[in-house]
Amino acid sequence: MTVGVVQKEIRVGMPSPEVLAALGSPNMVRKGADSVGETWVYDKIATEASYKNSNSNVAGSVSGAGVPGDVLLLGNVGASRSGSKGSSATTQKTLTVIIKFDPSDKVESFSYHTSTF
Repeated sequence: MTVGVVQKEIRVGMPSPEVLAALGSPNMVRKGADSVGETWVYDKIATEASYKNSNSNVAGSVSGAGVPGDVLLLGNVGASRSGSKGSSATTQKTLTVIIKFDPSDKVESFSYHTSTF
């Protein structure tokens, strides 16, 4: 369930079976103070995890040949380093939808709230 689904599918005057078809079963159902009409509460939580990888490679080499003085130098020196670093993040999103029904079980009003943390 998303805010878009709520905005697109739910409308005042809609019968409760259509709300069930659009959103599924609510998390909580509460009768009105006079036992007429119901309030349905949907409370959804989603967790999103992400990981960012940063690779670093360092390489170098030195080679040479020469005749300094009476000594002949031939050689090759090399080195390399490879590393991997990364970071991760977790985000939680909540969506709370409150739907109030009139005595004939039709949507009287609805509201929703989203948060991200």
